[in-house]
Amino acid sequence: MTHNTFILFLAAATAVISSCDGVKQADLIVHNAVVYTVDSSFATAEAFAVRNGEFIAVGTNDEIRSAYKAKETIDAQGLPVYPGFYDAHAHFFGYAETLGQVDLTGASSFDEIIDRLKTFRASHPEASWLRGRGWDQNRWETKAFPDRSKLDEAFPDVPVYLVRIDGHAAVANGKALELAGITGPTVVEGGLVEEKNGRLTGILVDNAMKLLAAAIPEPSTQELIQLLQEAEANCVAVGLTTVSDAGLDRRTIVFLDSLYKNGLLRIRNNAMISLTEENLSHYLAEGPYVSERLMAHTFKILADGALGSRGACLLRPYADAATTGFLLFSPQTIDSAIARIVDSKFQVATHAIGDSTNRLILDIYGKYLKGKNNRRWRIEHAQIVAPDDFDKFGKYSVIPSVQPTHATSDMYWAADRIGSARIKGAYAYKQLLDETGRLALGSDFPVESINPIWGFHAAVARTDASGYPAGGFQPENAINREAALRGMTTWAAYTAFEEDTRGSIEVGKKADFVRLEKDIMTVPVAELRDITVLQTVIAGEIVYEKDNE
Repeated sequence: MTHNTFILFLAAATAVISSCDGVKQADLIVHNAVVYTVDSSFATAEAFAVRNGEFIAVGTNDEIRSAYKAKETIDAQGLPVYPGFYDAHAHFFGYAETLGQVDLTGASSFDEIIDRLKTFRASHPEASWLRGRGWDQNRWETKAFPDRSKLDEAFPDVPVYLVRIDGHAAVANGKALELAGITGPTVVEGGLVEEKNGRLTGILVDNAMKLLAAAIPEPSTQELIQLLQEAEANCVAVGLTTVSDAGLDRRTIVFLDSLYKNGLLRIRNNAMISLTEENLSHYLAEGPYVSERLMAHTFKILADGALGSRGACLLRPYADAATTGFLLFSPQTIDSAIARIVDSKFQVATHAIGDSTNRLILDIYGKYLKGKNNRRWRIEHAQIVAPDDFDKFGKYSVIPSVQPTHATSDMYWAADRIGSARIKGAYAYKQLLDETGRLALGSDFPVESINPIWGFHAAVARTDASGYPAGGFQPENAINREAALRGMTTWAAYTAFEEDTRGSIEVGKKADFVRLEKDIMTVPVAELRDITVLQTVIAGEIVYEKDNE
C-alpha cells in the first residue's frame, strides 16, 4: 500500500467511525439559548450547529449536542439569539464619510454648531474644508433655517459645508459658495439656492446641494477604507449583519466590491444603484451584480425631498409655509426610467415622502405592474400617504420600506408641517402592514441612529427614549413585536430577494446571528433601548464580541 493510498484509507475509516457513532462535525455549536428562528411559524429552539458559514441543524439542546461536535461551542446561558439584524434602508457609505466630519446632531442652536466647528478646527488645523452633518433647526428656539453670516464671521477663509440631519438641505459659508461658483441667483430643477433681499443665505436644498458637493475634495483611498471599516465596526457592534445602502453610483459600488474581494469588509451590503443615465445604461446592459457579500440589483429613485426641509412634495401646501415642496425628477423622467427597468431583472425602490409623491409613484408602478406580482418593488419611507392611496400598496404588491425612528424623531413638529388631518396618514406603519402583509424596517442612518433596537422600540412603542408621549404617538399605528422582528430580519431579506439565504435561523441559510443580553420580545418596553449586543456573527465568523470590544 502506497503512502497516499494509506492516507486515503485512514480518512475513509475515520469517516466511517464518525458516522457509526452518529456524531457529525460542525464548526460551531450554540446551545442553552432561546433561539428565535423567525421562520414561517415563528418557532423557537434551544440550539443550532454551523458548518462552512451555514446553519446545518436547529433543534433542542439534546438533539444538537448528541448529533454534533464542534471546534467551538457557545453556552448562551439561557439568553436570546436572533437572526442577524438587517437594515432595509440605510446609507452605509455616507455614514462612513460622516465619521471624518463634525457631528452636529443634537445641537440646540446655531451658536452651538459654531462652537463645535471651532473645537474641531483647533484639533484639525490641516483640514482644507470644514464639513459636518446633523443640524436640525426644529431643535432651535427660532426653528428657522440658519444664515451663513455667523459662518462667514467665524471662518472667513475656510470653506464650510454643513448638511442637515435628513441629508436634504445644507448651509455653506461664503468661501464654500465662491469655490463652487455659486455667486448669484441660481435656478435648480428639483432644488433651491436660497436668496433673501438679493443675497445668498448659504442654504441649499436637495438638487442644489450637488452644485457645491462637486467642489469638495475627495478623501484618499486609504482614508475611505479606514472610515468604512470604522463604520462597519460600529454597525456590527449593534447587531447589524446586513445593510441596504440606499443609493450609490457605479464608481462607489465598484470600489466597495474591491474591498470585499480583498477581505477588507465583512458586513453584507445590498447596494442600491442611484438613478442616473450612466448607471441605467451600464447596469441594464450588464445585469444585476451578486456576490457573497455585495449585491446590486435595485435602482433607487430619489423622487422628492424631506419633510423637515419642506422639500417633500405634497398634494396641498404645507400648513406652515406657502409651498407644496417639489419633485427631484419630473414625472416624465421617472416614468421613462421605470419603463426601461420593467423588462429587466432589476428591482425598483423609490424614495417618496410627500402624499403627492407617494400617489405619483404608486400610480406609475401600477401602470407597469398591472396588479399582483412578485417584482417586490418598494417605496422607501412611504411617509405621508393620502387615504385613497393606501390600498394601492396591496393592489400592486408594493412593499413599504419604512423607518420607525422617523416617526419618533418627527412627531414633535410634523403636525405643524402638514396639519392635524394629514398627519393621520403619516408614519402609518400598521395600516401599511395590513395592506401588504409585510414591512421592511430600516433606519435611514446617518439620518437616525444606526442601532436597530432603537428602531424596534420606536415601531412597537411609538415613543422617544424618555417614554414621551404617554401611550405613544398615533399608537394605532404601532406594530407588535413579532412584526417588528420580522421587519428587521426575514421581511427585510424577502424585500431584497434573499429569503432563501438569510433572514432566519434555518438549515441551509447563512449563519448570520446576534446574541443580546436581554430578550427584546419579552422585556418591558421601557428597557428596550438600553439592551446591548453580546455577540454578532456573520457566516459563522464572530465579527463583534462585547468582552473584546
